Amino acid sequence: MNFLDMTLDEVRAALAEAGEKPYRADQLADWVYGKAVTDPARMSNVPDGAAGMFAFLTSTVANRAESTDGTVKLLLDLHDGEQAETVLIPSPRRATACLSAQVGCAMGCAFCASGLDGLRRNLSAGEIVEQILHLRQATDRKVTNVVFMGMGEPLANYEATVAAVRAVVDPKRFGISARRVTISTIGLPKQIRRLAREDLAVTLAISLHAPTDALRKQIVPHAARHSIGQILAAAAEFFQARKREVTLEYILLGGVNDHLTQADALARLAKRLRCNVNLISYNPVESLPFAPSAKSDADAFVKRLREKHVSATLRRSRGADIAAACGQLRRRADGNGASPAKRE
Repeated sequence: MNFLDMTLDEVRAALAEAGEKPYRADQLADWVYGKAVTDPARMSNVPDGAAGMFAFLTSTVANRAESTDGTVKLLLDLHDGEQAETVLIPSPRRATACLSAQVGCAMGCAFCASGLDGLRRNLSAGEIVEQILHLRQATDRKVTNVVFMGMGEPLANYEATVAAVRAVVDPKRFGISARRVTISTIGLPKQIRRLAREDLAVTLAISLHAPTDALRKQIVPHAARHSIGQILAAAAEFFQARKREVTLEYILLGGVNDHLTQADALARLAKRLRCNVNLISYNPVESLPFAPSAKSDADAFVKRLREKHVSATLRRSRGADIAAACGQLRRRADGNGASPAKRE
């Protein structure tokens, strides 16, 4: 049984059925979620019979890369031979885990490495949250914030994503505040409305990346299924239900979506709902024909948004020297990219 795929009530029931004391579930949770200990031999207050009933990790670290800016990226070998990536982004006051929800991606964003080989499969809730354990074990940093911004579309793997979020925010598991959890989506209106009905005060981030439907369809092919208007309408319903401001994510691509006229169009969209705009410097992907905006263009873009009274921030890319953009390390390991990242 995969411990991380189970709620603590399910663990208690399994222990009781096996003749073990149900309270062992809380002891196991303290070791695994609290201390990031996944070796049953180190669980000193738990009998071998109880600890041995469960698998605590189903993946192994195949590759670790650490950036000069402190960002750490792990490539994980999953139980079936597939691979997924996870990243820890540290700062003085926080340590943010960027989690993958799928192996590969079906959204086909033209600038992203994750979808170059298509969608391989969904991750289970346990496979999602064990990325946090791997990051903590690899860095000895306790995760304070979680973003579902790794490989895949989280809301296309809805049940597993929500189950993973519940594990993250459960006080008896990871115990991270829901307000420190962000789910990033390309914009699936039906699933956004469904998320609005969950009792989870998470932040919703919409990966917009273009201010018009015409341009968005060029760089985000999946956008042909839903207009920006439909996505923003669902986001507005999310805000009304959860009273949490929505974030509009916008990767700045040099000469593609970084003109001041596009900043004006983005400002008009932003004013349609309670939101802030998170501008992101593009982390280049080898073999893809996109480049980051020039610093002067990026600065002018954010300045124009602020002049239009839009709350906007510009996030510089992290971990460029270790292929930290989604899907890059996995492709390198598959032989589809440049030379392998640094191994440790």
